[in-house]
Amino acid sequence: MVPSVKKSRSRSPTRRGSQSPKRMRTESSSVNAGLCVNTIRCLGAEMVQKANSGHPGAPMGNAPVANALWGGQAMRFSPKNPKWMNRDRFVLSNGHSCALLYTMLHLTGYNVTMDDLKAFRQLNSITPGHPENTITDGVEVCTGPLGQGLTQAIGMALAESHLAARFNKPSFKIFDNYTYVLCGDGCMMEGVTSEASSLAGHLGLKKLIVFYDDNKISIDGSTDLAFTEDVGKRYESYGWNVLTITKGDESDPTPFLEAIKTAKAQDKPTFIKMRTTIGYGCSKQGTAATHGAPLGQEEVANVKAKFGIDPEPFAVQNEVVNHFRAVGEKGDQACMEWNALLQSYKVKYPTEYDEIMRRIKGELPANWKDTLPKYTPEDKTKATRQYSAEVLDAIIRACPEIVGGSADLTPSNLTKQGDIVDMQKGTMQNRYIRFGVREHAMCGMTNGIYAYGMFRPFAATFLVFYGYAWGSVRLSALSEFPVIYVGTHDSIDLGEDGPTHQPIELLPLLRATPNMLTLRPADGNETVGAYVAALESKGTPATLALSRSGTPNLTGSSAEKVKKGAYVLQETHGAKVTLIGSGTEVAMCVDAAKLLAGAGIPTRVVSFPCWELFEQQSEDYKKSVFPTGQLRVYVEMSSPLGLERYSDVRICMDSFGASAPSKAVKEHFGFSAQKIFEKVKASVK
Repeated sequence: MVPSVKKSRSRSPTRRGSQSPKRMRTESSSVNAGLCVNTIRCLGAEMVQKANSGHPGAPMGNAPVANALWGGQAMRFSPKNPKWMNRDRFVLSNGHSCALLYTMLHLTGYNVTMDDLKAFRQLNSITPGHPENTITDGVEVCTGPLGQGLTQAIGMALAESHLAARFNKPSFKIFDNYTYVLCGDGCMMEGVTSEASSLAGHLGLKKLIVFYDDNKISIDGSTDLAFTEDVGKRYESYGWNVLTITKGDESDPTPFLEAIKTAKAQDKPTFIKMRTTIGYGCSKQGTAATHGAPLGQEEVANVKAKFGIDPEPFAVQNEVVNHFRAVGEKGDQACMEWNALLQSYKVKYPTEYDEIMRRIKGELPANWKDTLPKYTPEDKTKATRQYSAEVLDAIIRACPEIVGGSADLTPSNLTKQGDIVDMQKGTMQNRYIRFGVREHAMCGMTNGIYAYGMFRPFAATFLVFYGYAWGSVRLSALSEFPVIYVGTHDSIDLGEDGPTHQPIELLPLLRATPNMLTLRPADGNETVGAYVAALESKGTPATLALSRSGTPNLTGSSAEKVKKGAYVLQETHGAKVTLIGSGTEVAMCVDAAKLLAGAGIPTRVVSFPCWELFEQQSEDYKKSVFPTGQLRVYVEMSSPLGLERYSDVRICMDSFGASAPSKAVKEHFGFSAQKIFEKVKASVK
């Protein structure tokens, strides 16, 4: 069944007041393809002109392929049910040309009105300057940074391939959609697409069809200034099927549809080079002048006159609207037929049906937490990455929606747990993804896997290498995708590998990012709590910062209290000092508190695994954790940035780390119970 759809934000109560042009009928007409294409071109130019901001060139150049895809003979979609699971996915990777996408959503009947097109790039509109999935129905993913769209689309294609292998049965193709991508030269220059496309070829993601807008223009001018490689040969080397459309400006949809037909017959992803002219139809066509600035009122009028479009602003002939709306209604009917197929599937495969429906609704299995481990101080000391392995083992066994992998650090991240088996071409029903040394693509693809629906993906690498992947990680937060990022080797405690591998700035960066949970557990119980918090998050990604070396299970630690963000691990009557820490530093604080007590300085210890969760608590609770009148000392092997919010004295890093055995590095930078004791004692005096 089609799940309820989250309403888009920022909608005016009077926004339906202007629906020009008015629909006259619902049946499809034999509308002229040239009229459709030229209408799309002019709407794109007019949106940018009215906003006095944006990118008219690509929408004008890509109107023919948009008409071919959305015009009734290629893509399958349902405007009334934009989250229909078996819809074809369309990703506009060159997101700056979003006037094209908004035009197609409006014409085909999505909840994007003519007034919305006129409000392009304005405050609180649902037609922002780059596509955002949380704002506009029909937008699958955020595609601002170039390359992210194609990378996420590869994740979507992987998700479809997995679900088809897992759930499809004879006569029941429940998951059978294609993922279409429109990208440009900028996407081809970005390294993240090379990483992701290489993996897509390796996995043979045959339901992925990419149209490359080969218009030879970027912001600086001709791509010959910096980009002269043979992109088609590159994609052939990745293991893709490569096709070419030499006349991408022509309105006839036949070349595009023939290319799609050929692509669907292949057992590999398809890359279609499409030669187009940026700004087609205007006097500046084929130049960078049409890329990132309005054409000007006079030029827009000239273009409309050239194409025979009514000079009235935002004019669309009824026959064009009727044609595209009929296509949308045909898709709505296909959605209804899929629902009927799913009901038949339910009768024959009730167990699989129940899992599909639970996962579509975003519900975790009942009693999934019952198998999570519990720890006591008597248990063996382990690194939090090892506790993570034990927790992940239980979660993977209990939750089939958990898929993910590591960027070639599986033996270090310890993420291949439970009954999870490698996903490879021919075994796509499996759940462990070998991302290879592709941190940025890994994180972008996990965004796409989540965006597809029915998954809770995870990605893993050393914490420091999320700096390599930051563009994708940031989009997780912006897109409200609750991806789980496992980041091991989280501090100078890494030791001999030295400062290139020892993160100093990552915790402040993560904590400064809106809509991100940064979880740094102190022991086994807190690691359990960190995973619970991450999985119970509905729209916020979580990064787990995990240690390389061992830390004991602490008296008073609690999986449940991780939800509070911070809690009093060790209370002391008449305390003068509160020691605050996260991760392995909490055990140091416990030992330092004993030394301070012996010196006549009664000391409390607060474990602080997550700032974001703590800030959600009541003021009374916050004051109970950090009462007034005590010296607050924050201990963390990280940059001091932000620690002043919760402390008076900070024991932290003000430089990069060093290469040496872990114990020697920590002692050198002042991270031992004795060094903490000495600094606090001096501060109290």
